[in-house]
Amino acid sequence: MPEINGIAHIALTVTDLERSKPFYRELFKSLNMKVVLDNAYGFYGVGGRTGIVIHQCSEENRHQLFDQRRAGLHHFCFRARSRKDVDQIHEVALALGANIIHGPQQDGFAPGYYSVLFEDPDGIRLEANFIPGKGILEPGLDQIGRKDTTWRQQDS
Repeated sequence: MPEINGIAHIALTVTDLERSKPFYRELFKSLNMKVVLDNAYGFYGVGGRTGIVIHQCSEENRHQLFDQRRAGLHHFCFRARSRKDVDQIHEVALALGANIIHGPQQDGFAPGYYSVLFEDPDGIRLEANFIPGKGILEPGLDQIGRKDTTWRQQDS
């Protein structure tokens, strides 16, 4: 059976590519992602086994705002290596003038789930999280929690 090795890239469509480039350029730089494409048709960053490409939407859709409740992308999440990284991504998002949905906080989606949630210039939601250990893949855990789930400490 084939086994995946992550997501090769996520492609986002934005209403104004030139407005979005500075936001993503700084975000990618802060995440140690390399810009591998920067032209009139797209902007593409790669790093940490992750690729994100930004494309201009069609002219007839330039005035439609992103709505995470429509079919399609709801949000995407970067996996951070530590809580400190999540805190630093929050600082970058603040410096970029991103709309912060919530600052760094711990939630019950998985044991130790710590995240920040913010929006790009089109309102596309971006998250960064850190989950210690194996998270919900820990033996004995077989489902994600809810925001308010309290997890019992696993025996070491």
